[in-house]
Amino acid sequence: MKILSADDSSMIRRVIRGAVEMVGHELVEARDGKEALEVLEKHPDIGLILLDWNMPNLDGLSVLKAVKADDRYKAIPVVMVTTEVEKSKVVEAIKAGAKNYVMKPFSQSDLVSKIMETISG
Repeated sequence: MKILSADDSSMIRRVIRGAVEMVGHELVEARDGKEALEVLEKHPDIGLILLDWNMPNLDGLSVLKAVKADDRYKAIPVVMVTTEVEKSKVVEAIKAGAKNYVMKPFSQSDLVSKIMETISG
């Protein structure tokens, strides 16, 4: 499966790459929300999106809403990967269509668990 990681931190994308490769999937990356939508256009076979909330150019919640509003992408599960800890933010993301939530900082094993949980059901 092809997984999109949209995060402005190269270090976080590197950790995510390790987790994704550990479970045998392919990672494509975006440095911000605008680039994430461009990557989706180029890779319509993406099966999961790991999405940071706080990014330049277009924030993760806006990307999530755009993905869920687009018939081509709305079925792709989205996991928010973020430092946002306010319960209202988590609820907002879930209401907007996020399937799961991972809090930073996280371990590779935590992320692997969330990926497997999200894609298996």
